[in-house]
Amino acid sequence: MSDPLDKATSKAPPTLGEGCVRRYDPDALSEDDGTEFAEAAELWRQLQEQAPPEPEP
Repeated sequence: MSDPLDKATSKAPPTLGEGCVRRYDPDALSEDDGTEFAEAAELWRQLQEQAPPEPEP
């Protein structure tokens, strides 16, 4: 396993926007940046099943 501090000191990906709307440039991200999450849809479904039902208006 590589040293986790090596990645922590690496250069951050480029950003877009300023202030509170600043975010990483999605076109500049890769799998090395942790952008791949194939199980996201399944996790979302499970969380929605566990959430209490919203009250009727």
